[in-house]
Amino acid sequence: MAQKDKMVCEMIAQAKTTWFSFEYFPPKTEEGVKNLKARILRMKSLGPLFTDFTWGAGGSTSELTLQLCDAAKNELGCVANMHLTCTNMEKSKVDDALADCKKYGVCNLVALRGDAPRGQDKWEASEGGFACALDLTKYIQANHPGYFSIAVAGYPEGHPDAIEEVPGGLAALSETEKRRARIATSEDGKEVVTVCRDVSFEKEMKYMKEKVDAGAQLIITQMFLDAQVYLDFCKACKDYSINVPVIPGLMCLNNFNGMKRMTDMCKTRVPAGMMRLPRRPTQAMMTSRNGASSSAPLYVPSVSKEVRQEFTSTL
Repeated sequence: MAQKDKMVCEMIAQAKTTWFSFEYFPPKTEEGVKNLKARILRMKSLGPLFTDFTWGAGGSTSELTLQLCDAAKNELGCVANMHLTCTNMEKSKVDDALADCKKYGVCNLVALRGDAPRGQDKWEASEGGFACALDLTKYIQANHPGYFSIAVAGYPEGHPDAIEEVPGGLAALSETEKRRARIATSEDGKEVVTVCRDVSFEKEMKYMKEKVDAGAQLIITQMFLDAQVYLDFCKACKDYSINVPVIPGLMCLNNFNGMKRMTDMCKTRVPAGMMRLPRRPTQAMMTSRNGASSSAPLYVPSVSKEVRQEFTSTL
């Protein structure tokens, strides 16, 4: 059995300076796995606090995710943080995954409900499985007390399932709803306003509090593009006595189509004017496409000096 890894929650508490981490998606081919390991090793030189591995839609990459966590920790010398979802996972499979984590010395998890399997519109719990991330967090803590550092997901704009279209538009929203609302244009040119209404957002925050009280030690947010939304979420956490680190989830968006696809899927609020600039390919984007550089440009929206300073201080 491998030596237990450092716990991410403790590393964050002990960090003296600003830090960051990288999240990786398991590749689909053996060649992709080989290339990813080489990339992880190169990016390790940048000094990430830990490396994060997703579980795959519907648990589709569970075995590979475990293998990558093992390799990252025991071959490449990184601190591994593994996603674990409820999708297609009855308790016996979760038990096996947790046992493998202990065998490899992996002690950092992100407990998630997960997305519906491909081709399935609505998420459903597996028979004999877990209904939500709260159930999974409780189960891990009850059966492996003190071994795992557990992170959970946070949704600054509300969970996508709780975001709804508002027929009355912005005029029908409260001031707090306006700060997290998404304004988009439909294919027929009509303005579409979507938001997690205040009543639903309150339920979200109460549920977040339950997850933390059940043993979650940190929160990793859904991607966002408006820094003010993140700051509002951090304040909401404090208002609900949620006092664990809230890690901002940032995604590098290196082309317009990818950016539009992700923001549409996640129902992400897009600051005014942000969708215009990525239509024009930059030299950095072209370099990345041509394979001369492994880095991808990150588009950062224009925000006020005060918001920039406050945002930076929270990282």
